[in-house]
Amino acid sequence: MQVIPQNKMAVKPVGSLLVGMGLPIMLSMMVQAMYNIVDSIFIARLSEEALTAVSLAFPIQMLMISMGVGTAIGMNSLLSRRLGARNAEEASAVAMHGLFLAIVIWLLFALFGALLTPVFFQWFTSDRSIISMGQSYLIICTTLSLGIFGQVVCERIMQGTGDTIHPMITQGMGAIINIILDPILIFGLFGMPRLGVTGAAIATVVGQWAAMGLAFFFMLRKTHELTFRFRGFRPEKRLIIDIYRVGFPSIIMQSIGSVMTVGMNTILISFSATAVAVFGIYFKLQSFIFMPVFGLVTAMISIVAFNYGARNRHRVTAVIRIGALIASTIMIVGMTIFQVAPRMLLELFDASPDMLAIGMKALRRISLHFPLAAIAITLSSSFQAMGKGMYSLMMSLVRQLVFLLPASYLLSQVWGLDTLWYAFLLSEVASITMSLFMFRHIYHTKIKHLGADQESQMLSRG
Repeated sequence: MQVIPQNKMAVKPVGSLLVGMGLPIMLSMMVQAMYNIVDSIFIARLSEEALTAVSLAFPIQMLMISMGVGTAIGMNSLLSRRLGARNAEEASAVAMHGLFLAIVIWLLFALFGALLTPVFFQWFTSDRSIISMGQSYLIICTTLSLGIFGQVVCERIMQGTGDTIHPMITQGMGAIINIILDPILIFGLFGMPRLGVTGAAIATVVGQWAAMGLAFFFMLRKTHELTFRFRGFRPEKRLIIDIYRVGFPSIIMQSIGSVMTVGMNTILISFSATAVAVFGIYFKLQSFIFMPVFGLVTAMISIVAFNYGARNRHRVTAVIRIGALIASTIMIVGMTIFQVAPRMLLELFDASPDMLAIGMKALRRISLHFPLAAIAITLSSSFQAMGKGMYSLMMSLVRQLVFLLPASYLLSQVWGLDTLWYAFLLSEVASITMSLFMFRHIYHTKIKHLGADQESQMLSRG
């Protein structure tokens, strides 16, 4: 068995380690969030129908991200635990399987995009303009989606070894390319044809493929702990099962967000297409707050998984505690922005008076759940890092399906659209209550006993 040298995740002070690894990911994810926002700002300049079409397509894009990120989380958790156990050969095999699974997922979504896109949009609306623009956008994003899956897996492989700088560079470059190409292709600048929402889709996939290419290059050149053997590779059922033992609950957990969005769009479209557009704007805006938190917990997953594999209780609990504190601070700042400046945020999207009337109340009321979400996300990520993905899945089910959709429907039917937005706060209270009980259980059954065997051996020797 190949043995690897000591990793910084085992020895560096916990606070500086989490900030040092988390900050590059947070910055790159903020850039990602910025390009999502800029993308929608440009599309809103076309028409409110164009923004509605892209908003309706968003759940499928969320599902794609869920599949890619969920698989990568399972791979990352297993890879980091193997590195923590100082088994480089097994860790390398896990990374190779992650790359293989990225190709499989791409083929599945390419098939969906080519065959089922028209049916998807006809489920929501009979407006031919919205259907046409939505189809043009989504077919390109799905059939050419290898870029996003390959990018996510390569970046997670690097993050699993403790490298967060190069993933930051690749994400940043992909987002910048997208931001530059968006106005050029959407509005036909510099002699290019005016492509509308089709141009936005092309800009998105070009940025993703460029980021994937650079991430693949960095992964091969900079990831010294792992060995990549492409010739003669054969997938192993054992490793795929191990990856999806954590990854599948994560996929379901994140895919629930797509189901929730489809459900919310179905409820909102009964009020107006403007309400759907407002919800789409909210998702783009909240990503600028949530993405840094997701970047932080991405680093936290690698550190917790590594030290869980190394059976270091003190480092595991310290990372979770510090991560929760930083995440809460970010979310409180985000909630304050949404409370103070909702009009300014909506006007970025050329909001009509009707959109402002709906949107200002929506942003203020939904954002009340942000601080609670910070704790829930931190605990959910710690469960994933320790191989307890089902705990995270149960949290997400309770929050987004068991509580959020039924509460949204009931509130909207009894008190109207403006009251519907409080459902987010109610569902988050249920989620965090459940997560605290689950963390207490896993602490007493798993975390508390980490390193007990080494400590008893040291005491017996003394």
